[in-house]
Amino acid sequence: MTHNTKKVHRHEYVIGDLQGCFGAFERLLDVLDFDEHQDKIWLAGDIVARGENSLQTLRTVKRLSDKGALTTVLGNHDITLIAVWRGVMPPKPKDKTLPIFSASDCDELLNWLRTQPLLVFPDDKTVLTHAGIPPNWSIDEANRYAKELQAALSADLTSLDRLLPKLYAKKTNIWHDDIGGAKRLRLIANYLTRMRLCDKEGRLEFSFKEGLLDKMPIGFRPWFLWDTPRERRILFGHWAALQAKVASPDVRSLDGGCVWGGRLVAYRLSDERIFTVEGRISVDELL
Repeated sequence: MTHNTKKVHRHEYVIGDLQGCFGAFERLLDVLDFDEHQDKIWLAGDIVARGENSLQTLRTVKRLSDKGALTTVLGNHDITLIAVWRGVMPPKPKDKTLPIFSASDCDELLNWLRTQPLLVFPDDKTVLTHAGIPPNWSIDEANRYAKELQAALSADLTSLDRLLPKLYAKKTNIWHDDIGGAKRLRLIANYLTRMRLCDKEGRLEFSFKEGLLDKMPIGFRPWFLWDTPRERRILFGHWAALQAKVASPDVRSLDGGCVWGGRLVAYRLSDERIFTVEGRISVDELL
């Protein structure tokens, strides 16, 4: 039976980048006393990549999503996983995602993944994307553009295979409303899944990955430090060096760098309480 009313959950949590850290994910769910029949998770993207078990992480995320207990946005590592699956780029040596491609349910998992949104509204006060929303977009505009990219990634496989290679040029285009084609979709992907620094016009800078106290390229600053009025608080992951410590009325960072030995972070929507578990870095990551 289909119900049109939104299910009321006991607790709703937004969780930062999993990066395939399945053990930490399990421990965090235990800390939350998570009940998939009563509670809801919102994921900030980057489900997979450099953690110890991306396959089991992806399977669990999809299972919870199928039950209505989880919603995720796509991160840059998730789009890269789709591109490797389609053969348009080789696996990255540091990504521990190869078991996904030899799994019997690989196509099922990846066909599900490529249909997921890039922007969602966890409640009436917040909006969630992987990397953030640039200062030159309103939230309504970001939502429209996110749906454009979602539709393109969800299209037939022939169209998908044409699109994917074009998403990986790190061009410093400035957004304008009549930009079109692959350039438009690439810039949408770059804003929503790869952004850290930008200039006042929204031009992106891709090399900087450090923290707020480190020297930044001249003319660029973190996207959330440009003075842009927002009607919702922007929740985001992606930037591990922030250690999930950026918190203001306008933004909340949630990537605690779990895969680097930091923390996996959950943010409870009802009271803004933070829950964490420590990440565990494997020996080979230290070599």
